[in-house]
Amino acid sequence: MGNVKRIVLICCYVLSLLLLMMTLWMKDYFIVASLIMIGLAIVSFFIRFEKKNRKVEAIVLIAVLAAIAAVSRIPFASLPSVQPTSFVIMMSALAFGSEVGFLVGCLAAIVSNMYLGQGPWTPWQMFSWGMLGFTAGLLRYRFFMSSLWVKNAFGFVWGFLYGWMTNVYFVFAFMGAPSWQAYVAACINSFAFDLAHGLSNVFFITIFSAQWMKMLQRVKRKYGLLTESDEK
Repeated sequence: MGNVKRIVLICCYVLSLLLLMMTLWMKDYFIVASLIMIGLAIVSFFIRFEKKNRKVEAIVLIAVLAAIAAVSRIPFASLPSVQPTSFVIMMSALAFGSEVGFLVGCLAAIVSNMYLGQGPWTPWQMFSWGMLGFTAGLLRYRFFMSSLWVKNAFGFVWGFLYGWMTNVYFVFAFMGAPSWQAYVAACINSFAFDLAHGLSNVFFITIFSAQWMKMLQRVKRKYGLLTESDEK
């Protein structure tokens, strides 16, 4: 069974590379190819996670964190880009690592969209929030990430990065043939929303990050879940 999973994982990478090359010649199918590429990237993370022997409690914890991230988005639906979802994903990654951060980000997007509305934009949101969690997890042992100022800067920057990544879908879907000019225009038009996202991240990190980290670290120590040895 392990060999089968490894083969599937390799196929995901190969297909992603082939699709990336095909888009150079298949300009009429940019959005289809990009959606498949995003899907393959997401699937590869889930396969890597599933290959490891996880405790049931660890899987439940990831599901709970993803549910909190998803549900926290819904009450703020009337305030575009203002929500604590990114904060929850970031804290999950800082406490439990990049793999968990990616999974929580992906699941938060698809679960919250069951209420807010699914569509071809969902994979882009899954990947963007997943990468927020992934990068936060990669930096969690860096000495500078212990600083509240650095956490705030990270959250603020990712408010824009999230918007810029999801803008790629907007350009593919609504602005005809993709071009740098169209992408830059989309980023300019989304500036206010990205700024609101970044500032809301700073607000939640400043007010709640210390309490969240204490709580998550306590759960990690008490139940021995998602420790460093589990990541290997």
